[in-house]
Amino acid sequence: MPMISRVQKERAAQFRRFHHEAPLLVLPNVWDAASARIVAQAGFRAIATTSSGVAAALGYSDGQQISRDMLIEALARITRVVECPVTADIEAGYGNSIEEVLKTVEAVIATGVVGINIEDSLKQQEKALVDVSYQVELIKALRELATSMDVAFVINARVDVFLLAIGEPESRFEHAVQRAHAYLQAGADCIYPIGILDGNMIANLVKAINGPINILGGPPAPTLPELAQLGVARVSLAGGLMRSVLGHLRTIADELLESGTYKRMNAEALSSSEFRSLFSR
Repeated sequence: MPMISRVQKERAAQFRRFHHEAPLLVLPNVWDAASARIVAQAGFRAIATTSSGVAAALGYSDGQQISRDMLIEALARITRVVECPVTADIEAGYGNSIEEVLKTVEAVIATGVVGINIEDSLKQQEKALVDVSYQVELIKALRELATSMDVAFVINARVDVFLLAIGEPESRFEHAVQRAHAYLQAGADCIYPIGILDGNMIANLVKAINGPINILGGPPAPTLPELAQLGVARVSLAGGLMRSVLGHLRTIADELLESGTYKRMNAEALSSSEFRSLFSR
């Protein structure tokens, strides 16, 4: 079992507090050390990783296509270069049993990470959720692990009912709320009903779920001030930042090929001195 430093324990406790106090906790999702450094330097209180972005940076598609070791190496590189709390998207936990997922999370904690997203989708099947009883036992085991290590590790329990369009549309709200309450009772700190949700649905979820709510931000979702007004505790941007960065890179490549000019490449670029000093302490 990894040793937990005083600094990591303090960051974990701080990160947990962020879920219960103003302002809204906004987590830009990063994919490597450079993106993490940029976001941290911008002044965000904490950062999250994106599973799709980490996988893409390594040459793989999303969905646990990278190995556990590749994930751990990526997280270690990120935590090495930032001083703010880092929470990791570990998808379904990189394991086919609770024992295997616990091994993943032990390794994640050893990198300095202070929180995780854990989803309730089945990786082997499309549009299927794990049984609630399994997810409850998993979350209980994760909470027990964190308690045994004396760290306020933040478990953000994803509810994939909306994302996978499980059941009839009119049944999804109650289904999501039932799963949310089961996960909170098992020891989750925050609930993430991931999906494209409108303001009315978000407001209803905030009212119905007795715990902090994480919402997927970005268009067409409500703006960050609007989400704060609705009572949301935390906002993630998933792969949105990386998709935007790659889209900008594509426009640069197109301009170089088509006209041989540098306008796009120069727009919003870091200066040479900013780039050289990116990792200076």
